[in-house]
Amino acid sequence: MNICVVGTGYVGLVTGAVFADLGNDVVCVDKVRGKIDSLKAGKMPIYEPGLEEMVVRNIEDGRLTFTTDLPAAVRQSDVIFIAVGTPPRESGETDLSHVEAVAAEIGKTMDRYKVIVNKSTVPVGTGELVREVIARHQVRPIEYDVVSNPEFLREGSAIEDTLRPDRIVIGAANQGAAMKLVELYAPLERPMIITDLPSAEVIKYASNAFLAAKISFINAISNICEAAGADVSQVMKGMGLDPRIGGAFLQAGLGYGGSCFPKDVDSLIHTAGRLGYDFKLLRSVVEINRERAAHLVESIAKALGPLDDKTIAVLGLAFKPNTDDMREAKSLEVIGLLDAAGAAVKVYDP
Repeated sequence: MNICVVGTGYVGLVTGAVFADLGNDVVCVDKVRGKIDSLKAGKMPIYEPGLEEMVVRNIEDGRLTFTTDLPAAVRQSDVIFIAVGTPPRESGETDLSHVEAVAAEIGKTMDRYKVIVNKSTVPVGTGELVREVIARHQVRPIEYDVVSNPEFLREGSAIEDTLRPDRIVIGAANQGAAMKLVELYAPLERPMIITDLPSAEVIKYASNAFLAAKISFINAISNICEAAGADVSQVMKGMGLDPRIGGAFLQAGLGYGGSCFPKDVDSLIHTAGRLGYDFKLLRSVVEINRERAAHLVESIAKALGPLDDKTIAVLGLAFKPNTDDMREAKSLEVIGLLDAAGAAVKVYDP
């Protein structure tokens, strides 16, 4: 199948590399010329285990190419994945300007039937927005379908998560468009769920928000354990062995960070408000998460006394292991608070 992936960040680059490795012809598009030139030379813009080897192998085999020419890539492709950034605004609302810009270009360029797939994490209703933007920019009426196919990648294990996902979610308005994605993913032999488009968009946010809530819950329990003299690690183990709860995302610590959970939780709160629902539970999840770094530094000060004559090491900077991603990294909050308290800070990351 001829595939175009727009955006060469974590999601776009991993998606393109894996689809090429499965035998498809894939062209990855990015508007940043330097990034495309580096990728053509086999140099990765991000660190992700196994990604560089997969990209280089498929470039050499002729299945994976990179370009800044979006119109040409659209014309040669049957399926177009939109995997551009969707950063948060100050209000928590998701900025969809990059998605809209790509949709407009697709509309102008489209020369035959295409399936356009939202791979970026976008609020419910974005599929309809993309459909409207494409229609508005078409030179002449051409049929197309818009599909939601949210990603569930974890940085540090993105290749594994793409090749062996827990589930593949396909949200489409008609069976024909859904079957196009089913055909594409069939070699993975993984569970697929086909839904309407809005439901697929909600699944992504609901999943991330639930996991964020689980993290904040155990951190709140950790506060109780500290006050009561209990061992939170034993509490976590006792809870996690219950199959209804499970041990994943049940480790007390500094809270959630990275490029997904913070912005996705804020976006869902904003979307809920726009739809007339005050998501109080999720606002509490954010507040608990916001307190974690300060709580740690306060605990350090209680143990060591004034910090202005202390040297403190911070081991680990990226928001999680096996990545170089510093977005919303809790280490930055801790370092800032230690510095403000007068401590000398030394940091290490592999």
